Amino acid sequence: MTSVTPDSLSSAPPEILALGPVAWAKKNLFSDWFNSLLTVVIVGILGWGIFRLASWALTVAQWQVIPNNFGLFMTGTFPSGLYARIWALLAVVCGLAGLSWGVLGRNVSILFSRSVLIGLGLVCAFIVLFPPTRPSSLKLLPMVALVAIAAAGGRQVGRKFPGIGKWVSLAWFLSYFVALWLIGGGLGLTPVSTNDWGGLVLTLFTAVSGIVLCFPLGLLLALGRRSALPVVRLLSTVYIELVRGVPLVAFLFMGQVMIPLFLPIGSRPDRILRAVIALALFSAAYLAENVRAGLQAVPRGQREAAMSLGLNTPTTLGLIILPQALKIAIPAIVGQFISLFQDTTLLSIVGLAELLGIGKSILANPAYLGRYAEVYLFLAVIYWFFCYAMSLASRKIEEKLNTEH
Repeated sequence: MTSVTPDSLSSAPPEILALGPVAWAKKNLFSDWFNSLLTVVIVGILGWGIFRLASWALTVAQWQVIPNNFGLFMTGTFPSGLYARIWALLAVVCGLAGLSWGVLGRNVSILFSRSVLIGLGLVCAFIVLFPPTRPSSLKLLPMVALVAIAAAGGRQVGRKFPGIGKWVSLAWFLSYFVALWLIGGGLGLTPVSTNDWGGLVLTLFTAVSGIVLCFPLGLLLALGRRSALPVVRLLSTVYIELVRGVPLVAFLFMGQVMIPLFLPIGSRPDRILRAVIALALFSAAYLAENVRAGLQAVPRGQREAAMSLGLNTPTTLGLIILPQALKIAIPAIVGQFISLFQDTTLLSIVGLAELLGIGKSILANPAYLGRYAEVYLFLAVIYWFFCYAMSLASRKIEEKLNTEH
């Protein structure tokens, strides 16, 4: 007779059998005649499109417009003599990114796996071979090395001090003000007017600022809409529905014109600040609905169990309800952040020279007339890189927070 004891039962998830490439293709792409026909047709169309794109890129496209204006794409009209600040800012970001990588992967057996090393090698090869980045390869390659070194150091520090994660988060928060100081000057640095901010730097600054501001506001609106207080619930609902009924372009124009009307006479915020406020106020309404969906998905028993243990409402919300709601709403929240990043392209309509606006101004130069495909393809790659990075990060966070087997 076979006895089963608790020790003989494993709580680990069932083992997933890995298929080889041939077995995977046979199972997923050529399982029957219709699936095979569909695979052949799609592969043929994709192959033809890739061939045409590669043929155009290698024989027809005139890529000189990219390296000749690479500085404009990255920083707009930022003074070239002060580019050292931008490089210093990039070094801070790379160092923190590597440190975060090492701290998050401190429990992984191999931090630099074969795929990671291949990826780092491809990045280095791209920096050396791609014409726009080739002149700056001696500065960009050390940045890649800085990421790897910071990751290795972060892993060692993370193993020694398991609670260092909160300090890394604090460092990211403080880096925002360091970036603002480096870009704008002051406190010993030569001031740079916001009229000279532009390109990718302005795009990232407005996107990050909008995300940082809209998240707490959206959280409060979501809690306000589910509040038991009628006035709070009514005001939150009116704000959310009113903002969601107005297009972002109109909201940006209203932000440029109306925000000074709510301030004392004579005070007129910078137009970049007004644009950031408009972006944050607009995105907060959509974010609130995403968080509200997460709150509704949390079972009522969670709140009742917390209340039965004697926890008050703020503690229940902060320790029990919100963590579960935010975990559920991560895909929608990240989708909203990606949408906000893409919405920064509308800032050119209100006169800000963000990345797309810089591209339009370059195309207006008679020397580059007709180079639309090259410029817009280059911009599309940049936007895809950052959007995909955010999507990839959200998937990793979901995997890390997933406690279901």
